[in-house]
Amino acid sequence: MGSERLAVGLVWYGVLLASIVLHEAAHAFAAWRLGDPTAYRLGQVTLDPIVHIRRSPFGLVVLPIISFLFWGWMIGWASTSYDPFWAIHNRRRAGLMALAGPLANLALVLVAGVAIRLCIAAGWFEIPMTISFTQVAQGSSEGLSNSVAVAVSILFSLNLILMVFNLIPLPPLDGSAVLTLFLSDSAAERYNRLLYNPSFAIFGLIIAWQVFGAVVRPVHELAVSLLYPGVVFQ
Repeated sequence: MGSERLAVGLVWYGVLLASIVLHEAAHAFAAWRLGDPTAYRLGQVTLDPIVHIRRSPFGLVVLPIISFLFWGWMIGWASTSYDPFWAIHNRRRAGLMALAGPLANLALVLVAGVAIRLCIAAGWFEIPMTISFTQVAQGSSEGLSNSVAVAVSILFSLNLILMVFNLIPLPPLDGSAVLTLFLSDSAAERYNRLLYNPSFAIFGLIIAWQVFGAVVRPVHELAVSLLYPGVVFQ
């Protein structure tokens, strides 16, 4: 691995770790405020990455490295403790708790988008000729400006990826619990039987990954078109 690729990989990992930690801390905080103190008591209402790495070492260390080596971008996962009995008997609150993680990622997408537009207005960034997950903006000069542009581009793309993937309405992803917010009590009860079935969770992940592969780039292109209205890229 060349030094430039290694540097990009380190930026990817730093952004990924911060993004997933915020996602999980948002779940834990929302659960605590909505009546389930499980994650709070276990110290998961925190932005300390070590706490989350200890709980999910494969998802926060091994998987990001593998995904970067194979695809050139990173994906990972972590989890937050919660009381399933509380979730079953408070499905709307559980749905809001599940929604808190993707909303945290959306907030980071918006922060990155605003930062890109402000930096372009200030002359520090430029609109690139071509778009990728690593290049949503480019520096107006080599060096620090371009390095910051890469980091902000990754922040924009990665949090969009995490938000979209987690909102797929299949277990064990957040979208499966969010979906119950829109179901009747009887339909939600039937659906919950699937949510807590381990074999269906594995099946759900396989399907979600196939769906995600088909939608992630079109969604990224749509987000970039909203960031740069009227701009056509090569």
